[in-house]
Amino acid sequence: MQSNIFFVLDGKIKTIDFKNNLKHTPTTTVLNYLRSLPNHKGVKEGCGEGDCGACTVVLAELTAAGKIKYSAVNSCLIFLPKTHGKQLITVENIKSPEGKLHPVQRAMVDLNASQCGFCTPGIVMSLFALYKNSRRPPRAEIEDALTGNLCRCTGYKPIIDAAQKALKTPMEDHFSKQEKEIVKMLKSIPKDSLYIETENQKYYLPVNLNELLNLRTGFPKALIINGATDAALRVTKGHELIKEIIDVSNIAELKEIKEERDSIYFAGGVPVNEVMQFSKISFPALYQMGAVFGSKQIRNLATIGGNLGSASPIGDLLPVLTAYNSQVVLQSAKGERLVDMDSFITGYRKTVLRKNEIIKGVRIPKINNRALIKSYKVSKRKDMDISTVSAAFRLELNKNGLIDSIKIIYGGMAEMTKRAESVEAFLKGKAWKRETVEKAMPLFDKDFKPISDARSGAEFRSIAARNLLLKFWGDTIRA
Repeated sequence: MQSNIFFVLDGKIKTIDFKNNLKHTPTTTVLNYLRSLPNHKGVKEGCGEGDCGACTVVLAELTAAGKIKYSAVNSCLIFLPKTHGKQLITVENIKSPEGKLHPVQRAMVDLNASQCGFCTPGIVMSLFALYKNSRRPPRAEIEDALTGNLCRCTGYKPIIDAAQKALKTPMEDHFSKQEKEIVKMLKSIPKDSLYIETENQKYYLPVNLNELLNLRTGFPKALIINGATDAALRVTKGHELIKEIIDVSNIAELKEIKEERDSIYFAGGVPVNEVMQFSKISFPALYQMGAVFGSKQIRNLATIGGNLGSASPIGDLLPVLTAYNSQVVLQSAKGERLVDMDSFITGYRKTVLRKNEIIKGVRIPKINNRALIKSYKVSKRKDMDISTVSAAFRLELNKNGLIDSIKIIYGGMAEMTKRAESVEAFLKGKAWKRETVEKAMPLFDKDFKPISDARSGAEFRSIAARNLLLKFWGDTIRA
Protein backbone atom coordinates (compact mmCIF):
# COMPACT_ATOMS: atom_id res chain seq x y z
CA MET A 1 0.00 0.00 0.00
CA GLN A 2 1.06 3.59 -0.58
CA SER A 3 -0.15 6.96 0.67
CA ASN A 4 0.98 9.23 -2.18
CA ILE A 5 -0.93 9.76 -5.40
CA PHE A 6 0.74 10.10 -8.81
CA PHE A 7 -0.79 11.54 -11.96
CA VAL A 8 0.31 13.21 -15.18
CA LEU A 9 -0.21 16.96 -15.58
CA ASP A 10 1.57 19.34 -17.95
CA GLY A 11 3.47 16.41 -19.44
CA LYS A 12 5.05 15.44 -16.10
CA ILE A 13 4.26 13.02 -13.31
CA LYS A 14 2.97 14.95 -10.29
CA THR A 15 3.01 13.64 -6.73
CA ILE A 16 0.85 14.64 -3.79
CA ASP A 17 1.83 13.44 -0.32
CA PHE A 18 -1.23 14.05 1.83
CA LYS A 19 0.61 13.31 5.08
CA ASN A 20 3.01 16.19 4.59
CA ASN A 21 0.76 18.51 2.59
CA LEU A 22 -1.37 20.82 4.69
CA LYS A 23 -2.83 22.53 1.64
CA HIS A 24 -4.77 19.59 0.22
CA THR A 25 -6.81 16.79 1.77
CA PRO A 26 -8.12 13.52 0.28
CA THR A 27 -11.44 15.28 -0.37
CA THR A 28 -9.98 18.35 -2.01
CA THR A 29 -11.64 18.53 -5.40
CA VAL A 30 -9.63 18.55 -8.61
CA LEU A 31 -11.21 21.95 -9.33
CA ASN A 32 -9.86 23.50 -6.13
CA TYR A 33 -6.47 21.87 -6.66
CA LEU A 34 -6.17 23.29 -10.19
CA ARG A 35 -7.34 26.73 -9.08
CA SER A 36 -4.56 26.72 -6.48
CA LEU A 37 -1.93 26.42 -9.23
CA PRO A 38 -0.58 29.55 -10.93
CA ASN A 39 -1.03 28.31 -14.51
CA HIS A 40 -4.40 26.51 -14.50
CA LYS A 41 -6.96 29.27 -14.01
CA GLY A 42 -8.93 28.33 -17.14
CA VAL A 43 -11.01 25.89 -15.11
CA LYS A 44 -13.82 27.82 -13.38
CA GLU A 45 -16.32 27.24 -10.61
CA GLY A 46 -19.84 28.15 -11.63
CA CYS A 47 -22.19 25.96 -9.62
CA GLY A 48 -19.97 23.54 -7.71
CA GLU A 49 -22.38 20.67 -8.31
CA GLY A 50 -21.78 19.46 -11.87
CA ASP A 51 -24.59 21.46 -13.41
CA CYS A 52 -22.86 24.19 -15.46
CA GLY A 53 -19.77 22.57 -16.96
CA ALA A 54 -17.47 25.57 -16.39
CA CYS A 55 -15.11 23.24 -14.49
CA THR A 56 -14.90 20.57 -17.21
CA VAL A 57 -11.54 18.86 -17.62
CA VAL A 58 -10.54 15.64 -19.34
CA LEU A 59 -9.20 12.54 -17.61
CA ALA A 60 -7.15 10.20 -19.79
CA GLU A 61 -6.53 6.66 -18.62
CA LEU A 62 -5.15 3.42 -19.97
CA THR A 63 -7.62 0.80 -21.17
CA ALA A 64 -7.01 -2.94 -20.81
CA ALA A 65 -5.74 -2.89 -24.40
CA GLY A 66 -3.09 -0.31 -23.52
CA LYS A 67 -4.77 2.56 -25.38
CA ILE A 68 -5.66 5.95 -23.92
CA LYS A 69 -9.31 6.71 -23.25
CA TYR A 70 -10.35 10.36 -22.90
CA SER A 71 -13.34 11.34 -20.74
CA ALA A 72 -14.78 14.79 -20.08
CA VAL A 73 -15.64 15.14 -16.38
CA ASN A 74 -16.70 17.79 -13.87
CA SER A 75 -13.62 18.61 -11.80
CA CYS A 76 -15.83 20.01 -9.03
CA LEU A 77 -17.08 16.47 -8.31
CA ILE A 78 -13.78 14.61 -8.33
CA PHE A 79 -11.62 14.15 -5.26
CA LEU A 80 -7.88 14.31 -5.90
CA PRO A 81 -7.15 10.59 -5.32
CA LYS A 82 -9.33 9.74 -8.34
CA THR A 83 -6.61 11.19 -10.59
CA HIS A 84 -4.15 8.55 -9.40
CA GLY A 85 -2.67 6.72 -12.39
CA LYS A 86 -4.36 9.02 -14.92
CA GLN A 87 -3.53 12.05 -17.03
CA LEU A 88 -5.27 15.27 -16.07
CA ILE A 89 -5.82 17.57 -19.06
CA THR A 90 -6.97 21.19 -18.80
CA VAL A 91 -7.65 23.85 -21.40
CA GLU A 92 -4.09 25.14 -20.96
CA ASN A 93 -2.74 21.78 -22.14
CA ILE A 94 -4.49 21.33 -25.46
CA LYS A 95 -2.62 23.87 -27.55
CA SER A 96 0.53 22.48 -29.19
CA PRO A 97 3.96 22.88 -27.53
CA GLU A 98 4.65 25.55 -30.13
CA GLY A 99 1.60 27.50 -28.96
CA LYS A 100 -0.65 26.63 -31.89
CA LEU A 101 -4.34 26.45 -31.02
CA HIS A 102 -5.98 23.04 -31.03
CA PRO A 103 -8.44 22.57 -33.95
CA VAL A 104 -11.36 22.82 -31.50
CA GLN A 105 -10.03 26.12 -30.14
CA ARG A 106 -9.31 27.43 -33.62
CA ALA A 107 -12.87 26.69 -34.78
CA MET A 108 -14.33 28.40 -31.69
CA VAL A 109 -12.34 31.53 -32.53
CA ASP A 110 -13.04 31.49 -36.26
CA LEU A 111 -16.80 31.10 -35.84
CA ASN A 112 -17.17 33.60 -32.98
CA ALA A 113 -18.40 30.92 -30.61
CA SER A 114 -17.33 32.74 -27.44
CA GLN A 115 -18.46 36.00 -25.90
CA CYS A 116 -17.93 36.56 -22.17
CA GLY A 117 -15.58 33.55 -22.10
CA PHE A 118 -16.36 32.32 -18.59
CA CYS A 119 -17.79 28.97 -19.71
CA THR A 120 -15.72 28.68 -22.89
CA PRO A 121 -12.83 26.63 -21.40
CA GLY A 122 -15.30 23.99 -20.20
CA ILE A 123 -17.03 23.92 -23.59
CA VAL A 124 -13.67 23.54 -25.32
CA MET A 125 -12.77 20.60 -23.06
CA SER A 126 -16.08 18.82 -23.77
CA LEU A 127 -15.47 19.21 -27.50
CA PHE A 128 -11.83 18.15 -27.10
CA ALA A 129 -12.96 14.85 -25.54
CA LEU A 130 -15.40 14.38 -28.42
CA TYR A 131 -12.59 15.17 -30.89
CA LYS A 132 -10.45 12.42 -29.37
CA ASN A 133 -13.24 9.82 -29.29
CA SER A 134 -15.35 10.37 -32.42
CA ARG A 135 -14.98 10.67 -36.14
CA ARG A 136 -17.49 12.95 -37.87
CA PRO A 137 -20.14 12.66 -35.15
CA PRO A 138 -23.72 13.57 -36.09
CA ARG A 139 -25.22 16.77 -34.72
CA ALA A 140 -27.14 14.83 -32.05
CA GLU A 141 -23.88 13.48 -30.64
CA ILE A 142 -22.37 16.97 -30.57
CA GLU A 143 -25.43 18.32 -28.76
CA ASP A 144 -25.24 15.47 -26.25
CA ALA A 145 -21.58 16.32 -25.56
CA LEU A 146 -22.62 19.91 -24.78
CA THR A 147 -25.65 19.24 -22.56
CA GLY A 148 -23.50 19.70 -19.47
CA ASN A 149 -22.10 23.07 -20.55
CA LEU A 150 -23.97 26.32 -20.11
CA CYS A 151 -23.60 29.23 -22.52
CA ARG A 152 -25.74 32.24 -21.61
CA CYS A 153 -24.03 34.66 -24.02
CA THR A 154 -23.23 33.29 -27.46
CA GLY A 155 -25.92 30.65 -27.64
CA TYR A 156 -25.30 27.17 -28.95
CA LYS A 157 -25.56 27.67 -32.73
CA PRO A 158 -22.04 29.06 -33.27
CA ILE A 159 -20.65 26.55 -30.77
CA ILE A 160 -22.25 23.65 -32.64
CA ASP A 161 -21.06 25.13 -35.93
CA ALA A 162 -17.52 25.27 -34.51
CA ALA A 163 -17.77 21.67 -33.34
CA GLN A 164 -18.95 20.51 -36.75
CA LYS A 165 -16.07 22.34 -38.42
CA ALA A 166 -13.42 20.95 -36.06
CA LEU A 167 -14.82 17.43 -36.10
CA LYS A 168 -15.52 17.25 -39.82
CA THR A 169 -12.05 15.95 -40.56
CA PRO A 170 -10.35 15.31 -37.20
CA MET A 171 -6.59 14.97 -37.61
CA GLU A 172 -3.75 13.96 -35.38
CA ASP A 173 -2.99 16.51 -32.68
CA HIS A 174 0.01 16.74 -30.39
CA PHE A 175 -1.66 14.26 -27.99
CA SER A 176 -1.60 11.66 -30.76
CA LYS A 177 2.10 12.33 -31.32
CA GLN A 178 2.89 12.12 -27.61
CA GLU A 179 0.72 9.07 -26.90
CA LYS A 180 3.61 6.61 -26.57
CA GLU A 181 5.35 8.88 -24.09
CA ILE A 182 2.15 9.37 -22.04
CA VAL A 183 1.45 5.64 -22.06
CA LYS A 184 4.96 5.02 -20.77
CA MET A 185 4.47 7.53 -17.94
CA LEU A 186 1.08 6.09 -16.96
CA LYS A 187 2.49 2.56 -16.93
CA SER A 188 5.32 3.69 -14.66
CA ILE A 189 2.92 4.82 -11.93
CA PRO A 190 2.63 2.18 -9.16
CA LYS A 191 -0.61 0.20 -9.31
CA ASP A 192 -0.67 -0.53 -5.57
CA SER A 193 -3.65 0.18 -3.37
CA LEU A 194 -3.81 3.57 -1.71
CA TYR A 195 -4.20 4.08 2.00
CA ILE A 196 -4.23 7.76 2.81
CA GLU A 197 -4.48 8.71 6.45
CA THR A 198 -4.41 12.29 7.66
CA GLU A 199 -5.19 13.80 11.03
CA ASN A 200 -8.91 13.93 10.24
CA GLN A 201 -9.54 11.49 7.38
CA LYS A 202 -8.91 8.01 6.06
CA TYR A 203 -9.18 7.36 2.32
CA TYR A 204 -8.81 3.86 0.88
CA LEU A 205 -8.42 3.07 -2.81
CA PRO A 206 -8.27 -0.74 -3.14
CA VAL A 207 -7.37 -2.41 -6.43
CA ASN A 208 -9.15 -5.77 -6.10
CA LEU A 209 -12.45 -7.12 -4.85
CA ASN A 210 -11.09 -9.19 -1.96
CA GLU A 211 -9.33 -6.18 -0.51
CA LEU A 212 -12.52 -4.14 -0.82
CA LEU A 213 -14.58 -6.78 0.98
CA ASN A 214 -12.07 -6.90 3.83
CA LEU A 215 -12.14 -3.11 4.09
CA ARG A 216 -15.93 -3.17 4.08
CA THR A 217 -15.88 -5.59 7.02
CA GLY A 218 -13.24 -3.63 8.91
CA PHE A 219 -14.73 -0.19 8.28
CA PRO A 220 -18.52 -0.64 8.07
CA LYS A 221 -19.19 3.09 8.59
CA ALA A 222 -16.94 4.19 5.71
CA LEU A 223 -18.64 5.91 2.79
CA ILE A 224 -18.26 3.88 -0.40
CA ILE A 225 -17.83 5.99 -3.53
CA ASN A 226 -17.13 5.37 -7.19
CA GLY A 227 -18.06 8.27 -9.42
CA ALA A 228 -19.08 10.29 -6.33
CA THR A 229 -21.40 12.55 -8.35
CA ASP A 230 -23.85 12.42 -5.46
CA ALA A 231 -21.50 11.99 -2.51
CA ALA A 232 -19.19 14.83 -3.57
CA LEU A 233 -22.01 17.30 -2.95
CA ARG A 234 -21.72 16.55 0.75
CA VAL A 235 -18.31 18.21 0.54
CA THR A 236 -18.84 20.91 -2.09
CA LYS A 237 -22.27 22.07 -0.95
CA GLY A 238 -22.62 20.72 2.58
CA HIS A 239 -18.99 21.42 3.59
CA GLU A 240 -18.97 18.08 5.38
CA LEU A 241 -15.79 16.41 6.61
CA ILE A 242 -16.18 12.77 5.58
CA LYS A 243 -13.92 10.86 7.94
CA GLU A 244 -13.72 7.48 6.20
CA ILE A 245 -13.99 6.82 2.45
CA ILE A 246 -13.55 3.64 0.44
CA ASP A 247 -13.13 4.54 -3.23
CA VAL A 248 -13.86 1.51 -5.45
CA SER A 249 -13.16 3.17 -8.80
CA ASN A 250 -9.87 1.29 -9.42
CA ILE A 251 -11.28 -2.24 -9.11
CA ALA A 252 -11.37 -4.03 -12.47
CA GLU A 253 -13.92 -6.62 -11.29
CA LEU A 254 -16.42 -3.80 -10.74
CA LYS A 255 -16.13 -2.58 -14.34
CA GLU A 256 -17.11 -5.77 -16.15
CA ILE A 257 -19.97 -6.20 -18.61
CA LYS A 258 -20.76 -9.85 -19.33
CA GLU A 259 -23.32 -11.37 -21.65
CA GLU A 260 -24.67 -14.51 -20.01
CA ARG A 261 -27.02 -17.14 -21.40
CA ASP A 262 -30.26 -15.56 -20.16
CA SER A 263 -29.10 -12.15 -18.96
CA ILE A 264 -26.55 -9.37 -19.20
CA TYR A 265 -24.47 -8.55 -16.16
CA PHE A 266 -23.30 -5.02 -15.41
CA ALA A 267 -20.80 -4.75 -12.58
CA GLY A 268 -21.61 -2.01 -10.08
CA GLY A 269 -18.77 0.26 -11.19
CA VAL A 270 -19.76 0.44 -14.86
CA PRO A 271 -20.35 4.12 -15.75
CA VAL A 272 -23.82 5.07 -16.94
CA ASN A 273 -22.38 6.08 -20.31
CA GLU A 274 -21.13 2.52 -20.90
CA VAL A 275 -24.42 1.06 -19.66
CA MET A 276 -26.16 3.21 -22.27
CA GLN A 277 -23.90 2.16 -25.12
CA PHE A 278 -24.37 -1.52 -24.33
CA SER A 279 -28.14 -1.19 -23.81
CA LYS A 280 -29.15 0.59 -27.01
CA ILE A 281 -30.30 -2.63 -28.69
CA SER A 282 -30.69 -5.05 -25.77
CA PHE A 283 -32.54 -2.74 -23.34
CA PRO A 284 -33.86 0.29 -25.26
CA ALA A 285 -35.91 1.64 -22.35
CA LEU A 286 -32.76 1.71 -20.21
CA TYR A 287 -30.91 3.49 -23.00
CA GLN A 288 -33.68 6.09 -23.29
CA MET A 289 -33.56 6.84 -19.58
CA GLY A 290 -29.78 7.01 -19.67
CA ALA A 291 -29.96 9.57 -22.46
CA VAL A 292 -31.57 12.06 -20.06
CA PHE A 293 -29.42 11.05 -17.09
CA GLY A 294 -27.44 14.20 -16.33
CA SER A 295 -24.79 15.22 -18.85
CA LYS A 296 -22.02 13.31 -20.55
CA GLN A 297 -19.61 14.56 -17.88
CA ILE A 298 -21.89 13.13 -15.19
CA ARG A 299 -22.49 9.87 -17.06
CA ASN A 300 -18.73 9.36 -17.44
CA LEU A 301 -18.47 9.31 -13.63
CA ALA A 302 -21.82 8.09 -12.28
CA THR A 303 -22.21 4.31 -12.09
CA ILE A 304 -25.12 1.90 -12.20
CA GLY A 305 -24.23 0.65 -8.70
CA GLY A 306 -24.01 4.17 -7.34
CA ASN A 307 -27.44 5.08 -8.66
CA LEU A 308 -28.85 1.95 -7.02
CA GLY A 309 -27.04 2.50 -3.75
CA SER A 310 -28.33 6.06 -3.41
CA ALA A 311 -31.87 4.63 -3.20
CA SER A 312 -33.12 8.07 -4.20
CA PRO A 313 -36.88 8.33 -4.74
CA ILE A 314 -36.03 10.12 -8.00
CA GLY A 315 -33.12 7.88 -9.05
CA ASP A 316 -33.44 7.75 -12.83
CA LEU A 317 -32.41 4.12 -13.35
CA LEU A 318 -34.41 2.53 -10.52
CA PRO A 319 -37.89 2.34 -12.13
CA VAL A 320 -36.61 1.04 -15.45
CA LEU A 321 -34.35 -1.58 -13.83
CA THR A 322 -37.40 -2.77 -11.90
CA ALA A 323 -39.40 -2.99 -15.13
CA TYR A 324 -36.71 -5.23 -16.60
CA ASN A 325 -37.05 -7.63 -13.62
CA SER A 326 -33.43 -6.97 -12.70
CA GLN A 327 -31.61 -8.58 -9.82
CA VAL A 328 -29.01 -6.83 -7.67
CA VAL A 329 -25.91 -8.88 -6.88
CA LEU A 330 -24.73 -8.16 -3.33
CA GLN A 331 -21.48 -9.50 -1.95
CA SER A 332 -19.73 -9.65 1.39
CA ALA A 333 -16.61 -11.52 2.49
CA LYS A 334 -18.92 -14.45 3.26
CA GLY A 335 -20.42 -14.75 -0.22
CA GLU A 336 -22.98 -13.48 -2.73
CA ARG A 337 -26.74 -13.12 -2.67
CA LEU A 338 -29.28 -12.02 -5.28
CA VAL A 339 -32.06 -9.55 -4.50
CA ASP A 340 -34.91 -8.70 -6.86
CA MET A 341 -35.22 -5.00 -7.67
CA ASP A 342 -38.81 -5.16 -6.42
CA SER A 343 -37.54 -5.69 -2.87
CA PHE A 344 -34.12 -3.99 -2.94
CA ILE A 345 -35.33 -0.56 -1.76
CA THR A 346 -37.07 -0.52 1.60
CA GLY A 347 -37.66 3.17 2.31
CA TYR A 348 -36.34 6.68 1.85
CA ARG A 349 -32.63 6.26 0.98
CA LYS A 350 -32.78 2.75 2.51
CA THR A 351 -32.00 -0.63 0.95
CA VAL A 352 -31.55 -4.24 2.04
CA LEU A 353 -27.76 -3.75 1.76
CA ARG A 354 -26.03 -4.95 4.93
CA LYS A 355 -23.14 -3.14 6.59
CA ASN A 356 -20.60 -5.69 5.35
CA GLU A 357 -21.94 -5.86 1.77
CA ILE A 358 -21.25 -4.04 -1.47
CA ILE A 359 -23.29 -3.78 -4.66
CA LYS A 360 -21.27 -6.06 -6.90
CA GLY A 361 -23.49 -5.71 -9.95
CA VAL A 362 -26.87 -5.88 -11.64
CA ARG A 363 -28.17 -8.78 -13.67
CA ILE A 364 -30.80 -7.87 -16.29
CA PRO A 365 -32.70 -10.77 -17.89
CA LYS A 366 -32.97 -10.74 -21.66
CA ILE A 367 -36.55 -9.79 -22.52
CA ASN A 368 -38.96 -12.13 -24.25
CA ASN A 369 -40.76 -11.13 -27.42
CA ARG A 370 -44.04 -10.59 -25.58
CA ALA A 371 -42.79 -7.96 -23.15
CA LEU A 372 -43.31 -4.29 -23.99
CA ILE A 373 -41.12 -2.05 -21.81
CA LYS A 374 -40.99 1.75 -21.87
CA SER A 375 -39.54 4.44 -19.62
CA TYR A 376 -40.38 8.13 -19.25
CA LYS A 377 -39.02 11.14 -17.38
CA VAL A 378 -40.89 14.37 -16.64
CA SER A 379 -38.67 17.29 -15.65
CA LYS A 380 -38.52 21.05 -16.06
CA ARG A 381 -35.70 20.73 -18.59
CA LYS A 382 -35.06 17.95 -21.07
CA ASP A 383 -31.37 17.64 -20.21
CA MET A 384 -29.46 18.01 -16.97
CA ASP A 385 -32.44 18.02 -14.64
CA ILE A 386 -33.79 16.05 -11.72
CA SER A 387 -36.95 14.03 -12.31
CA THR A 388 -40.23 15.52 -11.24
CA VAL A 389 -41.88 12.19 -12.04
CA SER A 390 -40.29 9.19 -13.71
CA ALA A 391 -42.02 6.00 -14.77
CA ALA A 392 -41.33 2.61 -16.26
CA PHE A 393 -43.85 0.08 -17.54
CA ARG A 394 -43.71 -3.59 -18.46
CA LEU A 395 -46.66 -5.13 -20.28
CA GLU A 396 -47.29 -8.68 -21.47
CA LEU A 397 -50.48 -9.56 -23.36
CA ASN A 398 -51.85 -13.03 -24.00
CA LYS A 399 -52.94 -14.25 -27.41
CA ASN A 400 -56.44 -12.82 -26.85
CA GLY A 401 -55.11 -9.30 -26.25
CA LEU A 402 -55.77 -9.44 -22.51
CA ILE A 403 -53.25 -8.22 -19.96
CA ASP A 404 -51.32 -11.24 -18.76
CA SER A 405 -49.00 -9.20 -16.53
CA ILE A 406 -48.17 -5.54 -16.00
CA LYS A 407 -45.66 -3.65 -13.88
CA ILE A 408 -46.08 0.08 -13.26
CA ILE A 409 -43.21 1.74 -11.38
CA TYR A 410 -42.86 5.40 -10.47
CA GLY A 411 -40.16 7.65 -9.09
CA GLY A 412 -40.96 11.02 -7.52
CA MET A 413 -44.38 9.92 -6.31
CA ALA A 414 -43.44 8.57 -2.88
CA GLU A 415 -40.54 8.37 -0.44
CA MET A 416 -39.06 5.62 -2.62
CA THR A 417 -39.40 4.10 -6.07
CA LYS A 418 -42.75 2.35 -5.85
CA ARG A 419 -45.13 0.18 -7.88
CA ALA A 420 -48.74 1.18 -8.51
CA GLU A 421 -50.15 -2.04 -7.11
CA SER A 422 -53.84 -1.05 -7.14
CA VAL A 423 -53.62 0.02 -10.77
CA GLU A 424 -51.77 -3.17 -11.71
CA ALA A 425 -54.37 -5.34 -9.96
CA PHE A 426 -57.24 -3.56 -11.73
CA LEU A 427 -55.66 -3.92 -15.17
CA LYS A 428 -54.61 -7.57 -14.91
CA GLY A 429 -56.78 -9.83 -17.06
CA LYS A 430 -58.56 -6.96 -18.83
CA ALA A 431 -58.37 -5.86 -22.45
CA TRP A 432 -55.58 -3.40 -23.23
CA LYS A 433 -57.88 -0.61 -24.39
CA ARG A 434 -58.06 3.12 -23.79
CA GLU A 435 -61.33 2.78 -21.88
CA THR A 436 -59.70 0.28 -19.52
CA VAL A 437 -56.71 2.54 -18.96
CA GLU A 438 -58.92 5.56 -18.28
CA LYS A 439 -60.89 3.60 -15.69
CA ALA A 440 -57.62 2.61 -13.99
CA MET A 441 -56.20 6.13 -13.81
CA PRO A 442 -58.12 7.33 -10.69
CA LEU A 443 -56.67 4.38 -8.76
CA PHE A 444 -53.29 6.09 -8.64
CA ASP A 445 -54.73 8.09 -5.74
CA LYS A 446 -54.87 4.86 -3.72
CA ASP A 447 -51.24 3.99 -4.45
CA PHE A 448 -49.56 7.38 -4.10
CA LYS A 449 -49.76 10.49 -1.94
CA PRO A 450 -47.14 12.74 -3.60
CA ILE A 451 -45.80 15.85 -1.92
CA SER A 452 -45.27 19.39 -3.15
CA ASP A 453 -41.70 20.64 -3.26
CA ALA A 454 -39.41 22.96 -5.25
CA ARG A 455 -39.78 20.88 -8.39
CA SER A 456 -43.53 20.47 -8.53
CA GLY A 457 -46.84 20.43 -6.74
CA ALA A 458 -48.56 17.26 -5.58
CA GLU A 459 -51.48 17.84 -7.96
CA PHE A 460 -49.20 18.06 -10.98
CA ARG A 461 -47.43 14.85 -9.99
CA SER A 462 -50.75 13.02 -9.70
CA ILE A 463 -51.90 14.24 -13.10
CA ALA A 464 -48.53 13.42 -14.67
CA ALA A 465 -48.60 9.88 -13.26
CA ARG A 466 -52.03 9.24 -14.74
CA ASN A 467 -51.11 10.69 -18.10
CA LEU A 468 -47.90 8.69 -18.34
CA LEU A 469 -49.95 5.49 -18.16
CA LEU A 470 -52.11 6.79 -21.00
CA LYS A 471 -49.00 7.74 -22.94
CA PHE A 472 -47.63 4.23 -22.47
CA TRP A 473 -50.88 2.81 -23.83
CA GLY A 474 -50.64 5.09 -26.87
CA ASP A 475 -47.03 4.18 -27.50
CA THR A 476 -47.77 0.44 -27.34
CA ILE A 477 -50.66 0.82 -29.79
CA ARG A 478 -48.40 2.63 -32.27
CA ALA A 479 -45.51 0.19 -31.81
